[in-house]
Amino acid sequence: MALLRQAQRLPAGGMRTRGMAALAWKSLGFDFTPTRSMVKYNWKDGAWNAGEVLPEFTVTIHGLSNVLHYGQGIFEGLKAFHCHDGQVRVFNSQANAARLASGCQRLAMPEVSLEMFNEAIDRLILDNLDYVPPYGSGGAMYIRPFLFGHGAKLGLGPAPEYSLCLIGSPVGAYYKGGLQAIDGVVVDGFDRAAPSGVGHIKAAGNYAPDVLPSSQAKTKGYPICLYLDAKENTYVEEFSTSNFLGVTKDGTLVTPSSSSILPSCTKRVVMQLASDMGIKVEERPVPWSEVGSFAEVAACGTAVVLTPISTITRGEEKLSFASFDTIARLYEAVTKVQMGEADDAHGYTRAVGMRPHEEC
Repeated sequence: MALLRQAQRLPAGGMRTRGMAALAWKSLGFDFTPTRSMVKYNWKDGAWNAGEVLPEFTVTIHGLSNVLHYGQGIFEGLKAFHCHDGQVRVFNSQANAARLASGCQRLAMPEVSLEMFNEAIDRLILDNLDYVPPYGSGGAMYIRPFLFGHGAKLGLGPAPEYSLCLIGSPVGAYYKGGLQAIDGVVVDGFDRAAPSGVGHIKAAGNYAPDVLPSSQAKTKGYPICLYLDAKENTYVEEFSTSNFLGVTKDGTLVTPSSSSILPSCTKRVVMQLASDMGIKVEERPVPWSEVGSFAEVAACGTAVVLTPISTITRGEEKLSFASFDTIARLYEAVTKVQMGEADDAHGYTRAVGMRPHEEC
C-alpha cells in the first residue's frame, strides 16, 4: 500500500478523486478506447520489480522471445464500476488472481501474488479514474492483465524475463442491445482444447484457433460458437469466449464440468448468487443430447456477464429456447452487486477510488 500511495501521490488514508473524460459513454461498444496509461512490472533474476505506470501502450521485446515462438503467454479480464455512491469498485479480482496463478503454474511462469495483482489493478484504475464510465451509463472499465515470457531464448524452456502488463479501457455492452437473446452454432470440424491440455487456463494460444471458426460463423449469422469435447464430440464444453449455462424445466441451473473448460470467474458468482436465491445448482457433464430439454441457455463471462441464447444450430438440427426469465434474474442479481446496488454478502467488490457523478 505504501508503494501504491507513493506511485499515485495519494495522501495517507485518502482516496484519489478525479473528474470524467469527455466520451460518448452510452455509445461505447466492446472496443479499445485510449486511456491515460498502462501498468507494467518486469521479472528478471528471480524477482519482480516495483512496477511502473507508463504513458504509452507498447512493449519492446526480443525477436526470440518465448511468447512469439512458444506461446508462453496468459491473460485475464475483469471490470471496475462507478457505483451509485461515487465509489469505483473492482469486481472479483481475487478470483482472477487465483486463475492467473493457476496459469503461471501450468506454463512454468513466475507467479503473481494476490497483493501484487491487486496493487497493479489499483495503480491502473487510480491513474485512469476519469475513464471509468459513469454510473447509469451501462458501461465499465474493462481491465486486461497479461503476462508473457520474453528475452533471447532459442530453445524451448523458461524465458529469461517476464512482464506483467495491465491496460484498461472503458467499454459498453459486448453485444449491442444488452440482455437480448442471440443465435449460436456448434462448431464441427474444429476443437477448442485438447483433453489434458491447457483449456482450463487462460492461455493466449487457446483463442487463436477459434478466430477462423468464429469468423465463419459470423458470416452465416451466428454471433457465438459452441464447442463440444474434443475426445468424444458428445459433451458440451463452452462457447468461444464464455462458459455455458442451462436452466432445466424444473428450474435447476446446470453448467458443464470438464478438465478442459476455463473456470469462469463470473460463473462462480452466478452460481453462488443462484444458490442464495434458492435455485438448485448442478455442475456435471452435460451431453449434447440433453441441451434440447433445457428451458433456457446462456453464455457467461466477464465481458457479457450473461447473454441469453435464442437458438443453437448443429448441422440440420436447430434447438430453440423461448424464454430467459431465470437468466434475467441472475443477470440483475450480479449487476446490482457490481454497481453497489445490492448487499455484497460474499465480498466480491473492492473499493479503489472516488469519482464525481455526472450526467451521461
